[in-house]
Amino acid sequence: MTKDKEYVLKMARENDVRFIRLWFTDILGILKSFAITISELEQALEEGMGFDGSSIEGYARIDESDMIAMPDPSTFAILPWRPREHNAVARMFCDVMRPGGEPYNKDPRFILKQNLARAAKMGYTYYVGPELEFFYFKSPEATEVLDHGGYFDLTPLDVASDLRRDTVLALEDLGIGVEYSHHEVGPSQHEIDMRYTDALTMADNAMTFRLVVKEVALLNNVYATFMPKPLMGENGSGMHTHMSLFKGEKNAFFEAGDEYHLSQVAKQFIAGLLRHAPEITLVCNQWVNSYKRLVPGYEAPVYLTWAVRNRSDLVRVPQYKPGMEKATRIEFRSPDPSCNPYLAFACMLAAGLDGIEKGYEIREPVERNVYKMTEKERSDLGIKQLPEDLWEAIGLAEQSELLRNTLGEEVFTSLIENKKIEWERYRAQVTEWELDNYLPLL
Repeated sequence: MTKDKEYVLKMARENDVRFIRLWFTDILGILKSFAITISELEQALEEGMGFDGSSIEGYARIDESDMIAMPDPSTFAILPWRPREHNAVARMFCDVMRPGGEPYNKDPRFILKQNLARAAKMGYTYYVGPELEFFYFKSPEATEVLDHGGYFDLTPLDVASDLRRDTVLALEDLGIGVEYSHHEVGPSQHEIDMRYTDALTMADNAMTFRLVVKEVALLNNVYATFMPKPLMGENGSGMHTHMSLFKGEKNAFFEAGDEYHLSQVAKQFIAGLLRHAPEITLVCNQWVNSYKRLVPGYEAPVYLTWAVRNRSDLVRVPQYKPGMEKATRIEFRSPDPSCNPYLAFACMLAAGLDGIEKGYEIREPVERNVYKMTEKERSDLGIKQLPEDLWEAIGLAEQSELLRNTLGEEVFTSLIENKKIEWERYRAQVTEWELDNYLPLL
């Protein structure tokens, strides 16, 4: 059912909603919110609600800080972890507007919409299905795990099993479809996969997902984190992102007569992703800690290769099943779950569309384990790699016209500035590793 303003008002009345939280994000993908009472809802739906944007990372300067949060009625949902009788709380995602009513060009949701409009002009609808991994710890102060299970392990009934179940139920209460949930490779590491949908809905869902996972954990006196690499010596958490383009009801990535069942469009999209992956890594892997995950040996991709089935490659093509043409897709494996999903999906799409528009040609797939090749073997095959740390990622991003065009000049500049500050603060730290290795010697 399409959710419009009348639907929202009706559901709010019928469910005794007293407060409505208006959600939006800063450029780093940190969820922001303020609440209005039910008496303000009708006006908010018509005119939006004003707020000060000067304190939002990457937003306005103090002299141009007046912003409008315009609720999107299609995102109305009642929060299942709040009381449901007499004092129910609902939420809506908002588009950030200028006081005159025009879209605010630093709003990540607007940036994704702009890139989706570009795809639409080419006749495409962009669908994504991210797999967000995360860890449960006993508290935010330390990395004490709840279990020592491994991939797909059926652990004895414990807190983590209940947490995953309760999280899935809460997501479904919010109207977010879930396909799978399971234990991941690392101790106390888990994954819940949301059902494939259009990119804007999925970006909203990903933001909701991260909050739901954390809220359910807090209700059970544990801590959930989407930090990419919290445990040394264990796999980090990724956000493997499945994606496809549709033209109407037809999957534009499928080609029946092709060896890999991939259309020319799909191959050009992959070629665009591989070409531009290093320069969009700053968006898909935006923290210093993100690069502790992107190292050989822990199932995270490092090299710019693609393959069918092979999980050591940056782009994987899940094997085609007869009769499942609509499920033809590609999987981009480098992003991590702490990224800004609006900007990450926008960048992945822009890279792929660039490949289509410019007719990039794809290399042959690499079905060998790239990690086990020698450096010379990789060099002979022309295999390059992702940036090794945040500073290298900043440098590649700073030179990227594609990234600048995708994000817009202002967000591009703000993001680069923010990340340079983070790198300088990190670079000045004296770590435990340095004290352990140098203090006894020097």
